[in-house]
Amino acid sequence: MTIPPFLSKSKKRNQILAIDLGSRATKAVLLDRRQDSFSLTRYTITDAPIYEKGIPQGLLTEHLRSVFEAMNPKTRQVTIAVGAEDSILRSTEMPLLPINDMRQMLKFNAKNYLQQDLRDYVFDCYIVPPSSKNQPEAGKAATKYKVWVGGARREWLSNLEGAIKAAGLTADQVTLTVLGPINALELAEPEVFAKEVVALVDLGFRTSTISILNAGDLCLNRTVEIGGDKLTAGLSEAMGISYAEAEGIKIGMPKEVEGHLQPLISPLGRELRASIDFFEHQREKTVNNILVSGGAARSEFILQLLQSELGVACKPWLPTAAVQLGLSPEQMTEVEQVSGQLAVALGSAVICF
Repeated sequence: MTIPPFLSKSKKRNQILAIDLGSRATKAVLLDRRQDSFSLTRYTITDAPIYEKGIPQGLLTEHLRSVFEAMNPKTRQVTIAVGAEDSILRSTEMPLLPINDMRQMLKFNAKNYLQQDLRDYVFDCYIVPPSSKNQPEAGKAATKYKVWVGGARREWLSNLEGAIKAAGLTADQVTLTVLGPINALELAEPEVFAKEVVALVDLGFRTSTISILNAGDLCLNRTVEIGGDKLTAGLSEAMGISYAEAEGIKIGMPKEVEGHLQPLISPLGRELRASIDFFEHQREKTVNNILVSGGAARSEFILQLLQSELGVACKPWLPTAAVQLGLSPEQMTEVEQVSGQLAVALGSAVICF
């Protein structure tokens, strides 16, 4: 389920550098083509720049340079994943037209299709092929098709493009972070992706995304304002300890703080339950598995709390499962632990091959 990018000069590449610009940590992966598969040759997880609102272009330029130096790729082409704070993903129905015409319609009449005035956004579209059950009758053309619309603020994209250029790089593609885990799952777990009904949850720092897939069809996508930061800050306040101490306890010693973690996890559980209930009511199908990625997915205890809250199996998955590993010995020992944090970057990279 790949939405064409906002900025694209992409041809098939032998090497891809993909960067996930997170609000707390930037994750980058370097993939090389290996005949019919890919090899992960390097990754990095580094602190994101600290800024109040709207990252200055100079700061972003220096950050991109430092990521590039850490990755040391042969290519200067880069794919960037845009966060939920600076982008939108909505589904709508539109007449079957060339993508450029759809973009023009959205540019001048976004409110009609997206129920929001987004005149300062750049859009791109993915036309969902109709299923066999929803094919138009013989001799008749469908009047409207389901379309997923991705959008990002024009000013933010201009700032990003300027920073990429100033860093000596070329913007190969710009995509959405919310699509990364979906594309990564299709590659890593093709049977699950193609045949099962799953809720895919990516636990970010400030926000988390919830995507429900039905046999590869993205049926629901939401971003909720609950992430690892809220869990850590809440734990810090409840226990009267520093933020850093709370972060360590959250992952390393969660059973000791169960009573404090439970009420912090509950709001995420309620949002996820509401999404699942909505989907099951609309589609009359049951979500049997919840697959979780992101930093907090490393905590079995947090997943157990979510599972108890929802009554549905919650488990982590390995976005790196489908790629060969050509990593250094040091990164090879760490990759399984950080795999969940690389879901967005990996999913953004694979659309370029």
